[in-house]
Amino acid sequence: MFLKPPPFRRVFGLIALAGVCMLAFGLYLQEVEGLNPCPMCIVQRYALIGVALLALLGSRLQRYGRMAAVAALMTLVAGFGAFVAARQSWLQWYPPEIVTCGRDLYGMIENFPLQRVIPMVFKGSGDCTKVDWTFLGGSIANWSFACFVGLGLIGVLIVFKALRQRRFG
Repeated sequence: MFLKPPPFRRVFGLIALAGVCMLAFGLYLQEVEGLNPCPMCIVQRYALIGVALLALLGSRLQRYGRMAAVAALMTLVAGFGAFVAARQSWLQWYPPEIVTCGRDLYGMIENFPLQRVIPMVFKGSGDCTKVDWTFLGGSIANWSFACFVGLGLIGVLIVFKALRQRRFG
């Protein structure tokens, strides 16, 4: 006997809940544990907010075609978050020889045009290479990468299953 997979709306709702829980944990680490987020951490938070909002939207939809479209967007945003987390992990494993502490994201946005801010954020700063917290040997960036990849894979599965349901359902 096979178990019936959960409806897409419930999966989207669980993804949104997971995103909110991860954001809450990040705020806990910032406010209670005193860990200051680097610019790459802030970009990852925005990507996680995007994934959670798209999942919340997907949990309210009724049609399979729209669910597939939202899941595809969610996968793209999760892929962007995974890219940033992978870059930060790489910087942590292979820190540059000359580490300079850069400005925070808001200071960069206030003082530079956006076309200069984006490369500066992805370049990283001294803060982005620092590992302040680990769990089972992985840094926050490592775990963030794993979560974004997992969310992206779930999004891909939803896209294919929703399109299949739309076509054959």
